Amino acid sequence: MESRSLIKIAVVGPESTGKSSVSERLARYYKTVCVPEYSREYCRNLNRSYTLQDELNIYYGQLALERSLEPLAVNNLLICDTTFLTVKVWSDYLFGSTPEEVNNRLKTHPYDFYLLMNIDLPWEDDPLRDFPAPEQRQYFLEVWTKELENLKASYQLISGLGEDRFLNAKKAVAQWLK
Repeated sequence: MESRSLIKIAVVGPESTGKSSVSERLARYYKTVCVPEYSREYCRNLNRSYTLQDELNIYYGQLALERSLEPLAVNNLLICDTTFLTVKVWSDYLFGSTPEEVNNRLKTHPYDFYLLMNIDLPWEDDPLRDFPAPEQRQYFLEVWTKELENLKASYQLISGLGEDRFLNAKKAVAQWLK
């Protein structure tokens, strides 16, 4: 079981919903570190369709990156730009199932609070994004909601355009930390 003295705030949700921007700004606001999304760097130079093995590699890479940044967390607060729960979401969608080690680890590697980013932002093209269709964004928001509920996670849906999105995220974290 992971140490629980460190508070982990995870920013999650469908593609193109502002996760990275909100995560980085929250980390600056709280003067702590932000664990970036490992899969972006992993997939950047991948010149083929990814496989279930790639999903497992991303899972292990995200965990290692998080673990390596935990000692740098200030005030016992770590902000995570996504989590390996993303591996479950994508594995289920692309391959029909999730590797057992990912499912098992979800039960023993909790995050304290999740900010689920809403799909109210306009889509931004990015070569690393896979599903730009609006109907797929709604589908993935429903998937994320279901996954968080299955984990019995403490989470809040974050909406808003521009600065309002960050302010809503900051307010949700502040209220949760009280």
